[in-house]
Amino acid sequence: MTAAILTIVKSVHHKATRLSLFCLFISSLGYGQNTASPNQAPTRLSVVSDTLYLDITQDLAAQLLPFEEIAKIAVAQSPDVRYENEVIVTQNVDYKLSKIAILQSATGFTTYSFGNQAIISNTSFGPDALGQIANGYRNGVGLQVSLYDLLGRNQKIRQARANYQAALVRKEVVEKQFRKELITVYQDLLTAQRILKLRIQDEQAALAVYRVAEADSKSGRMDPTNWARVTNAYVQAQSGTELARGELMKNVYYFETLVGVPLQQLKRK
Repeated sequence: MTAAILTIVKSVHHKATRLSLFCLFISSLGYGQNTASPNQAPTRLSVVSDTLYLDITQDLAAQLLPFEEIAKIAVAQSPDVRYENEVIVTQNVDYKLSKIAILQSATGFTTYSFGNQAIISNTSFGPDALGQIANGYRNGVGLQVSLYDLLGRNQKIRQARANYQAALVRKEVVEKQFRKELITVYQDLLTAQRILKLRIQDEQAALAVYRVAEADSKSGRMDPTNWARVTNAYVQAQSGTELARGELMKNVYYFETLVGVPLQQLKRK
């Protein structure tokens, strides 16, 4: 009997198991096992077609876009990075305004005069022609600059430029921090998928042993102690699979939230 069990376990470990990501999110279509009982064998692992066309048994890194492309998409979608972009625009405008701020002290005017604007003259020769104020347009410019504006203009410009440069550096820091977080989540996702794959193989092997032991128990060739041990091993394998499945689901949701687009849109063409 032992040799038969080992043979079945070996064959199960070499058998490819195809499981979709779609079944990870629908519990009713996921792993459809029932609690083992001495009179009824548990249901086999259910396999459904995935609408995402991602194979859980294959490395997700080979199915998704290269990491650098994913990073570009994530950076473009990141609210923190977009906020820093707007801050840069604001600081750049302030820098440009600081260069022309001195012009706010300058004023200009234009007037037009018409009619007889002769200056009254009491000479006996009558009105003096040279005393006439010329009619027509009059233009002028007034400029009043305080010493603070005059002496502090260069410092204001340097300050505005420094704020603009600081905004650029701040954006770079935010992008690097975001990429570090994205790398961590991306690697956690790949690791969780690989662990789930191993847990599925372990559960299948435990299921094969359970079925052989169940047949031996019904025929009286296995004592209750060994039967309980086999049942417990299978239940432990089921628990490990569920924990790994939950961990993968969390990483998928976290990854999608961080990138800003569904996982399906990150699939290689």
